[in-house]
Amino acid sequence: MKTLRSITTLLFATALVSAQPAPMQGIPETLDLPTALRFAVENNFSIRQARERIKQQEGVVVEVRARAIPNVSAAGSYQLNDETLSQTFPTSDRAWNLSITASQTLFSGGGVRSAVKSSELSREAALLELKAVINDALLNVRVKFYDILLAKEKIKVQESNAELLRQQLKNATDRFDAGAVSAFEKLRAEVALANAQVPLITARNTHRLAIEALRQALGFVTSTSETLRKVPEFAGTLDFVPVTFELQASLDAARASRPELARLAKLVDARETSVTTAKANRYPGVSAYGGWQLRKGTTDALGDSRDGWLVGVQSQWNIFDGAATNGRVAQARSAVEQSRLGLNEQSFAIDVEVRRALSSLQEATELAEASQKVVAQAEESLRLANARYGAGTATQLDVLQSQVDLTTARTNQIQSFYSYNVAVAQVRKAVGLPDALLAN
Repeated sequence: MKTLRSITTLLFATALVSAQPAPMQGIPETLDLPTALRFAVENNFSIRQARERIKQQEGVVVEVRARAIPNVSAAGSYQLNDETLSQTFPTSDRAWNLSITASQTLFSGGGVRSAVKSSELSREAALLELKAVINDALLNVRVKFYDILLAKEKIKVQESNAELLRQQLKNATDRFDAGAVSAFEKLRAEVALANAQVPLITARNTHRLAIEALRQALGFVTSTSETLRKVPEFAGTLDFVPVTFELQASLDAARASRPELARLAKLVDARETSVTTAKANRYPGVSAYGGWQLRKGTTDALGDSRDGWLVGVQSQWNIFDGAATNGRVAQARSAVEQSRLGLNEQSFAIDVEVRRALSSLQEATELAEASQKVVAQAEESLRLANARYGAGTATQLDVLQSQVDLTTARTNQIQSFYSYNVAVAQVRKAVGLPDALLAN
């Protein structure tokens, strides 16, 4: 019952999103994470393929159910032949007939019923697969969006570093012009500024590549000559808001909520019913039929034709099939056991995934907390170095080293904040929680 409620909720949410217009017809001026996630639910290629697999499985259900309801068919023929081959009297050089027949399976050893049930379980498994694909796709979109925010923050850090080095060069130049320092100090400031351009250029390229990776994750293919170089402003920040997850509760939640496990459980049930389908070949099949038939009469005139109804029961029983049925039953039972082993393997893998995600979250939390203290210390160190350099009690190398330390501290901080946000998203996905921005 819990699984069916989850499926109903998933279908309702999917239908709700599908009923809305596409969030982005062109490149927006500003793009935030919630908008990106909603767009991905509608346009991500993996999600769209999973939806098509559901439609495919629904077609299988319709096909299998057709065996349980009456089937009606019409047949007709018209033949020209040599009179010596005629089967009528008097002889004729032509023959024709028309018939309409309805048939209904009465007994099939449980094969039809089990086949219908198996196809329905497979359809439910496809619905659960869609939920898993959505979770994976949204996690990917979230991480790709964080990649852009990280690259943007790194650009800011490198631009700030270049600006400070530019000011340092100006100070060194002024002091050199005043005869207070040697040309070496001015040259060293110039080299430091030139070296700062390399990580800045790299950060900008990383930002461009991150945008393309997000576009692929979204399934955003719109591209015109007018918007070829247009890039939206990405709204969002990499904040550090500590959260905690308890190990046992996380493991229990994952075992109860992960759609991958529910899907494999459905496949186990489906393959168990397939055993019954395979066994059905050991029993006779019985069906009833009835219909109407029109045949050529003694002459070629239509009014001379003969017509009438017919009804009957037919049965077929493969008394001995060379043990083919036993072979199919053995295959079906092996498929059940393989599915059970796959379910156990996936359950174990999810336990490991939860533990690893929690461990990564713990590491990211500790790094984020430590980075906050280091940045404050590095800022104070640079302030003191500049003050001492102005007073003549410190060298230019001291100032440059302090600047490098501050840049490293700021880079480590935004990297740790990024890792923390990614770790939180991975924990939520590992324990089976929906994306926080689409959960309500």
